[in-house]
Amino acid sequence: MSDADTVKALADRQAITDQIYRYCRSMDRIDHELGYSVFHENATVDYGEEVFQGTGRGFIDHVCAQHAGTLIHHHEVTNILIELDGDRAGSEAYVFSDLRFLHGEQLKQVTTWGRYIDQWSRRDGRWAIDRRIAVRDFAEIRDVSAMPLPERGRRDRSDPSYAVLKG
Repeated sequence: MSDADTVKALADRQAITDQIYRYCRSMDRIDHELGYSVFHENATVDYGEEVFQGTGRGFIDHVCAQHAGTLIHHHEVTNILIELDGDRAGSEAYVFSDLRFLHGEQLKQVTTWGRYIDQWSRRDGRWAIDRRIAVRDFAEIRDVSAMPLPERGRRDRSDPSYAVLKG
């Protein structure tokens, strides 16, 4: 592989990784437009029959509506593997998320661990997802007691991160 090919491969991997991170940010900030940008217009997703099967855009709308009913949520991605094939790619990324909500007076936390298995393509110079299969490996729900700390984060574009990050 030439130096130019190596640099191109590194840039492609980074572009895909950035899109995976943008997806998590779109979920935590309930940012529909940012979420849409991660998927191609005709993308499909399969989060299982019990969660959602349909279009990428439809999933973003579905999950943002669900997340609006929670107090806070936090998504993280690790162990990203990417295989490139020209203007196509495949990836597997490990994900875990925490969501908090009130059930009566009791604060509950749902934690899930799973993986995103994505098929990608570069169209008009932009990498985005064509197909996602989400695999939930395990999950739990538990009662929690929150620490009395000031919460500075926001779940929309008023979050302080938007002052320094544009997308």
